[in-house]
Amino acid sequence: MGHNFGKVAVLLGGISNERDISLQSGKAVLSALKAINIEAHPIDPKYYDLNGLKVENFARAFICLHGKDGEDGEVQGMLDEMNIPYTGSGKLASAKGMDKLISKSIWRDNNLCTPEFLRVKDIKDYEKIASTLNVPFFLKPANSGSSIGINKVHSEKDFIRAFNEAIIFDSNVIAEKTIVGREFTLPIVAEKLLPIIEIQTKTDFYDYAAKYTRDDTVFICPTNLSSNIIEKVSSISLRAFNLLGCKGWGRVDFIIDNKNNFFIIEINTIPGMTSHSLVPLAAKNVGISFEQLTLKILETSFA
Repeated sequence: MGHNFGKVAVLLGGISNERDISLQSGKAVLSALKAINIEAHPIDPKYYDLNGLKVENFARAFICLHGKDGEDGEVQGMLDEMNIPYTGSGKLASAKGMDKLISKSIWRDNNLCTPEFLRVKDIKDYEKIASTLNVPFFLKPANSGSSIGINKVHSEKDFIRAFNEAIIFDSNVIAEKTIVGREFTLPIVAEKLLPIIEIQTKTDFYDYAAKYTRDDTVFICPTNLSSNIIEKVSSISLRAFNLLGCKGWGRVDFIIDNKNNFFIIEINTIPGMTSHSLVPLAAKNVGISFEQLTLKILETSFA
């Protein structure tokens, strides 16, 4: 096993605010690939010039970079120029998936339900946003993952604090209507849908702590949704994935409200592969080990 893959660069770490999570994901993937006799090497772009991948005869890359310069198409573009195949979506799809303003606009224009949203241009926009989206609403950096920089706004004071935090992470900030309902995620690997996972948090929403540090977040897999709803949301999620041009693997996050209305929240084009991560959980539910999962993802670099 592994003779078809050649020398594999596991890209991990990087320079984004999600560096720590990326290191965890990358180390887990590296260990799994080595366990199935694939020649894999850790490559951290923070300390390594990626142009060296061509010089050192790397055959392909397994991207475990999260956030800026990992999920936004920057690294994908560099690898394209070097003709080095890689896991996951291409440059343009990665950029669309990373930017919530762009992805949500595409879904809205194609009649897919996503929570109503507005671009926040100024700290004086509170009254306009509150009257349009109602309070509370979410404030988010347009380009950030792992729920970093996201806050729920209940007042103008909250808004000022949240805006000042979000603008640190991205110059584009969006306000998003709060949808009260159940949170879910649908992993996609090699164009196939894995089981849907329901996420139940003790926090106000699925924030960074609930994702990575708390032990009281509950993940229900398989979900107890009816077969009709599963079929419907699976079809819509796959369409949302395809509309952005995504390929290889990813994860679609969505909410179902108490009237069974379905809202796409976002797409993660390079999901986490840590001990708390959801794609490995869904895979395990259908008998796919972590090593088998990493192999399936690596195989998408041939596409």
